[in-house]
Amino acid sequence: MFTGIVQEIGKVTHRAPSQKRENLKIFSQKISLSTKIGDSISVNGVCLTATQVKLHIITFDLLPETIRLTNLGLLRVGDFVNLEQSLKIGDKLSGHFVTGHIDCIGMIKRKGFKENNSFLEIAINPNQMRFIAIKGSIAVDGVSLTITEKKSNSFCVYLITHTLNNTILGKKSIGDKVNIEFDILSKYVAESHSQTIFPRI
Repeated sequence: MFTGIVQEIGKVTHRAPSQKRENLKIFSQKISLSTKIGDSISVNGVCLTATQVKLHIITFDLLPETIRLTNLGLLRVGDFVNLEQSLKIGDKLSGHFVTGHIDCIGMIKRKGFKENNSFLEIAINPNQMRFIAIKGSIAVDGVSLTITEKKSNSFCVYLITHTLNNTILGKKSIGDKVNIEFDILSKYVAESHSQTIFPRI
């Protein structure tokens, strides 16, 4: 479990096939110091397990399913990623509960400034818009954000200066793909509404 508050921007140093999976190595200046083998780390919102930690380099295994369903399959050496360590009992919850299980990949449709605030408009499958609620939470590449606008097949989020400076979202361009995890509460509500309610006998 994570909070969607990015703790560090890491850098991809290596990516290569290894048997039936791929090795992904990420340079981390801070998080690597307290990471042990077996720890869960959010990489662009994807929960991955550290398989090796050495000299500020954290190694992860990428399974074919992870590559297919997230934007980690698009990473190249030199790319930057959002990193967050898993939530510990007693930690402050500054964002919202994020599981690290990606629901879909969105595409940045538009970016710019509105009312002196930076914003992103992200397109997703129209069938998944039922999980979007204005003023609700959403994780975009592992960043906890608030939904400010909802359209037929896209939604908007504002980015404060701190988010622009401390995550990779400020470096995103139109057409870039981002990992989306809907708020777990919105998924429960949408699921409950989709089920037929039977009267008690």
